[in-house]
Amino acid sequence: MTGGLERLVRGYALRDAVKHGGRASVGSVMSMLLGDHPELRPRAREIAAIARRIVDEVNKLDASEQKKLLEEEYPELAGEAPKKKEEEHRKGLPPLPNAVEGKVRVRFAPNPDFVIHMGNARPAIINSEYAKIYKGRMVLRFEDTDPRTKSPLKEAYDLIKQDLRWLGVEWHEEYIQSLRMDIYYKIAREMLTRGCAYVDTCGERGRELLRSGEGYCETRDASPEENLSLFDKMLEGHYGEGEAVVRVKTDPRHPNPSIRDWVALRIIDTERYPHPLVGSKYRVWPTYNFAVSVDDHLMGITHVLRGKEHALNTEKQLYVYKCMGWEPPVFIHFGRLKLEGFILSKSKIRELLEKQHDKFMGYDDPRFGTIAGLRRRGILAEAIRQVILEVGVKPGDATISWANLAAVNRKLLDERADRIMYVDNPVELRLEAPSCVEAEIPFHPSRPARKRKLRVCPGDGVLIEKNDASSGELRLMGLGNFRVDTGENLLSMVEDQSLDYARSKRVPIVQWVPASDAVPVKVLEPQGLELIVHNGYAEPAIRGYSVDSKLQFIRFGFIRIDEPGREPVAIYAHK
Repeated sequence: MTGGLERLVRGYALRDAVKHGGRASVGSVMSMLLGDHPELRPRAREIAAIARRIVDEVNKLDASEQKKLLEEEYPELAGEAPKKKEEEHRKGLPPLPNAVEGKVRVRFAPNPDFVIHMGNARPAIINSEYAKIYKGRMVLRFEDTDPRTKSPLKEAYDLIKQDLRWLGVEWHEEYIQSLRMDIYYKIAREMLTRGCAYVDTCGERGRELLRSGEGYCETRDASPEENLSLFDKMLEGHYGEGEAVVRVKTDPRHPNPSIRDWVALRIIDTERYPHPLVGSKYRVWPTYNFAVSVDDHLMGITHVLRGKEHALNTEKQLYVYKCMGWEPPVFIHFGRLKLEGFILSKSKIRELLEKQHDKFMGYDDPRFGTIAGLRRRGILAEAIRQVILEVGVKPGDATISWANLAAVNRKLLDERADRIMYVDNPVELRLEAPSCVEAEIPFHPSRPARKRKLRVCPGDGVLIEKNDASSGELRLMGLGNFRVDTGENLLSMVEDQSLDYARSKRVPIVQWVPASDAVPVKVLEPQGLELIVHNGYAEPAIRGYSVDSKLQFIRFGFIRIDEPGREPVAIYAHK
């Protein structure tokens, strides 16, 4: 594992040196590496020690050698996507209405009740891109004011930020709503003073009057002073859950019952449902629509881009803007996003983890549509960004097929991933040859300078896939042409060892592994909510890769190293 980790650190050191005129710095290397590989954060101290040594070594090389090594040995870290391609990927993003360059302010506002998934990534990426396009600013705001029904998870705040950084989402300001409670109380008092909100102390009777359209709690007609006094009682603990709420005055006979004097603040028993950040400090909590309205105004948000399921919320929030005399932002709603074959519902994933915790690997299980799960499966952030930006901000619902995401990911990985031989369903055949034979195979056809040597001698065992053994004749990659005798379990060399012979005879060219050096590899293949386990063997070069390395197992598919070591565990991404 240490060798694989050192190779990874060296790649980032070369990348940083090339980027900064031949001089890498430990801080920059650590920031890039841990940002791309958050699973290594617990080993930060160990990695920092390795980084200091390797940065010194890299800085002793001249700039041309640094660039050559980076391009030849770490193509996945070399260079950046051409600007033209980035602009092409943005084609799904039309111009923003009323947008002024340098003045645009957008936001991504997740609820930290779980990690984010593919559907959440859409507004995050779209808002981030618009901020870049218009040279504006993006706000990251954690909306965590419902400790009872959408209880935040303390670890989710940092996990969400890790996922966003990995996706390339940049934000300029960061806020947590549960730390802004006094601001919400202040605005609530202003609305009560202006007479466009009131404290409903009628409990279930008040709810039923509004629900039926037959009336409302009599406190609606009370003076602002009386309602301010009732609000003070709410804050002081005079009322219990459900006994008093602050309502925004709308139309008590509005055709949509949910808009009729909607609730702006309510009481939550935080002794029973403590908040992970502020515990039981507060009892009166703002609802989503109230807190969002206040924050979008105070944070200067100019454009709100979010799912069309928020269209009704927009209508509610405009009542706050009208009451306070604020200019509302531009609201843009787009359709829901689904990833074919994956669960995106946070509540369903949490339920599966709670009820079947022994079956799943955590929130980053590769069978889930969470960003962490897709990353663990071997999907690149660039692939996710590309398909999301192609979908853009269309108002209709969109489904991203797994085949499409895999195709985009495959295209990106094909030029980056080393190619390793792996035999899934092996049979062992004994080599019959006049002398030892050596194969010299490049890790990637585009980078022939990087290669490994594999040597087998007469009598040595060779592993090939069972289906290939029935071919009669075949060519072992890089080694030569052989005749298969399944009765005797023999591989005997044919007279003509040329590649032209194999092509003219149309014999299959197959991957193989020397039996004496074969490395047991467990490959986990997600299929829906099931996990198929492949127990095969790879060539010894597999041990040179660290966690999160993406490889192509020849004729098998792309994989990601999940657990390196003597007997690695890999996760199958796709063909």
